[in-house]
Amino acid sequence: MTTRTWESLTIPAAGTYNLDAAHTTIGFVVKHMMVSKVRGTFGSFSGSVTIADNPLESSAALTIKTESISTSVADRDGHLRGDDFLSVEKYPEITFRSTRVVGHKDDEFTVVGDLTIRDVTKEVELKVEYGGVGTNPWGQAVWGFSITTEIDREEFGLTWNQTLETGGVLVGKKVKIEIEGEANPA
Repeated sequence: MTTRTWESLTIPAAGTYNLDAAHTTIGFVVKHMMVSKVRGTFGSFSGSVTIADNPLESSAALTIKTESISTSVADRDGHLRGDDFLSVEKYPEITFRSTRVVGHKDDEFTVVGDLTIRDVTKEVELKVEYGGVGTNPWGQAVWGFSITTEIDREEFGLTWNQTLETGGVLVGKKVKIEIEGEANPA
């Protein structure tokens, strides 16, 4: 992979890069019963990043297969796939399309884009930490990143909940999304 220096960062050359599914994790965290957190992942996805000559004009796209959700608890996963939550038969994908890079400082970028869940599209802001470039042991060039954001699941039509006898609700409204990954030249 050809690299270049931009504002003291070594970054990939302009071009399109695909997410490496074997080295990318798309995860989420949500409060459970107001006292703990449940973590989960999506195992089937595809995405790409197009790095522009001016990195602040770059773009990204991600498609996640909703049926691939996993929290390592079969009953909970089945409930999440059902109509109370993702309704995977009716809405088989979650998508994200960036619309602009709104800022950066050092290796951290703020990316804004459209997130669509259950055919509801909302603008979200991602915090993207650029991890750098390298060459894996098999000679393939890669670059890495960490992404975080938080959404209100109810804004996307994920409104199911259950009131607890002790007060509060079973499932928190806020969902933290965490992506750790690598990308390779397309």
